[in-house]
Amino acid sequence: MGAYLFRRLVTLPLMLLGISAVSFALLNLAPGDPAEMVLRQRNPAETPSSAAVAAMRAELGLDAPLPKQYARWMFRALAGDMGRSYVTERPVAAQLARRTIPTVLLTAAALGLALLVAVPMGILSAQRRGSAVDAIARLAALVGAAAPSYALAFGLIILFAVRLSWLPALGYGSAVQVVLPAIAVSLAPMAQLMRLIRASMLETLGQDYIRTARAKGLSDKTVVIGHTLRNALLPVIGATGVNLGYLLSGAVIVETIFSWPGLGQLIVGAALTRDYPVVQGFVTYIAVVVLLANLAADIALRIADPRLRFGQGAM
Repeated sequence: MGAYLFRRLVTLPLMLLGISAVSFALLNLAPGDPAEMVLRQRNPAETPSSAAVAAMRAELGLDAPLPKQYARWMFRALAGDMGRSYVTERPVAAQLARRTIPTVLLTAAALGLALLVAVPMGILSAQRRGSAVDAIARLAALVGAAAPSYALAFGLIILFAVRLSWLPALGYGSAVQVVLPAIAVSLAPMAQLMRLIRASMLETLGQDYIRTARAKGLSDKTVVIGHTLRNALLPVIGATGVNLGYLLSGAVIVETIFSWPGLGQLIVGAALTRDYPVVQGFVTYIAVVVLLANLAADIALRIADPRLRFGQGAM
């Protein structure tokens, strides 16, 4: 366990370095000149001259070669300084920190909802394999996995906010306002988790020790809760870490649709205005969160499953 943790901690900075370098290069290869866009935003009625654009590029540090720009950004980021927004001229770290709480609330609500529905539905589907309940659950999982989050978001708004007037479509600040965006973000991971739990349950129910327990006359409820459930839910621990990345990426579009003042809304605005420091800071920040979440999920899985600690999985 200690050797595994050491290897993971060593590789994390290398992975983060690669992610930040690739994202920095792709940002600067995107069409459009940030210096020109900044000048147009500051004075929309005037077309910026070439000299003004060149002066702004020098002010923003965009006149230096790309490797030098990246090295300068990286050393500042290591010191906790992710630069300043081209548009607002505010520190990027402060903007990310301010937008984190709404995104955390939405992500936590979506993940909780996904687990709340996926776990019992996956268990029920496996117990009643081949039945109408199983068919409906599998169809729902297929639809949930295939439907894009933005289409679900608009559908939820039309149904529950416009036609039925049950829930608010926009805003942030009350518990009821998180319901629709949480549903929109949670459906895809909910479907994936339900299918995973169903497959894991079916595999576990076919084990010899389960057949032995049933041969002893134990009830289905005792077999499922006492013997099957723990091993069947082990893959959910690892999948939760993976789904965190999807939840955060899905929140980017959903937050914009529901006017949710989180990281997603921030990054969409920054991408439209070529606000490179905010976009780069966001990508690095999310990469750190996702990598740490996956590490925590792997550690939790190894603690819960002795086979991974002492068997071949510990390699």
